[in-house]
Amino acid sequence: MRITAPRVLALLCAVVLCWYTFQVAPDLADRGRRAAAARADAVLPPTTRLPGAESSAPPATPFPAAGKAFLGVFTSQGTHDFTEAADFTRQTGHRPQVFEFSADWAHDRFDAAAVDEVAKRGMLPMVAWEPWDHREEAKEPRLRGEQPDYRLSRIVDGDFDAYVRSWARGIAKLGYPVAIRFAHEMNGYWYPWCEQSNGNNRGEYVQAWRHVHQIFDAAGAHNAVWVWSPNISYANSTPLKRLYPGDAYVDWVGLSGYYGTVGKENYQSFDALFTPSLRELRRFTREPLVITEVGATDAAGRKAEWITGMFRALPRHRDIIGVVWYQAVKEIDWRVGTSSAASAAFTAGASASRYQQRWQPGAPPRLR
Repeated sequence: MRITAPRVLALLCAVVLCWYTFQVAPDLADRGRRAAAARADAVLPPTTRLPGAESSAPPATPFPAAGKAFLGVFTSQGTHDFTEAADFTRQTGHRPQVFEFSADWAHDRFDAAAVDEVAKRGMLPMVAWEPWDHREEAKEPRLRGEQPDYRLSRIVDGDFDAYVRSWARGIAKLGYPVAIRFAHEMNGYWYPWCEQSNGNNRGEYVQAWRHVHQIFDAAGAHNAVWVWSPNISYANSTPLKRLYPGDAYVDWVGLSGYYGTVGKENYQSFDALFTPSLRELRRFTREPLVITEVGATDAAGRKAEWITGMFRALPRHRDIIGVVWYQAVKEIDWRVGTSSAASAAFTAGASASRYQQRWQPGAPPRLR
């Protein structure tokens, strides 16, 4: 083979590309991750000392205290990256008291260090604990609710008991509460644990919930705070009462609801979204309420107006003890800081005294 200038140039380009791919790019990515972590730590630094599981410290004031409510965040990166939570703090001036993150049964093993990182930053960890393989959704979004390996009957029959027990034992060893938002939005059709999907049968959701709860009890994980969290009701959703495990198995009741989801872009206030479902819930349970997912679009320029309306409405719902804002981009940019007006609206609302209680690891969860 003749050595020519074009061939030499091509070889040099290949060498440079390999050098960049395997040496420079990983280093730049690592620097980027370190820089992001540094920025997050600067705004949301670890400040809280964690007690040991054997701590004998006297119980602190319940969280949240009577007349108080918390404001938390749910981020896409979860415990892997606190940048989104730090952005929320910087944009609103409010340090979230609850940090919600997802963990799926296919890939996420219990990691005490990751949960501790949340608690060290002065935030109650809330795990959206999902019995499915979330990566399958990316492959075929149309079939996200169809994963036969994760049918409710398999949970009931004990096929996942070893996995559930590993989490129960891990949480039991922590010296502080951890909220477990298990198999949420079960009244819909878009998850494999919904009774409307995946070949599940009526009554199996309650059986699965109670089975998992009993494993935690047997492991001594009495610091788990059980959050039963449907979506706001809609036409053809499964009636909430049919899916309720009972007050003996639930500590907090949650709801997910958004202004501006696809197909429902018309403006709806906080009350318009949530009040019908709140009334439905109150027909069968009086457990404290948490808005476990909420967000608003800015597509029509009304996000700031919606946030202002939310904070005006919340004091009228004295049984709502907390709100978790979805601080992430998923189809729509739900983050608070999409505009300065939206950030200012949240800052104004969050400045009220009812949202000013810090979470402490020794604080027991507020119960009915």
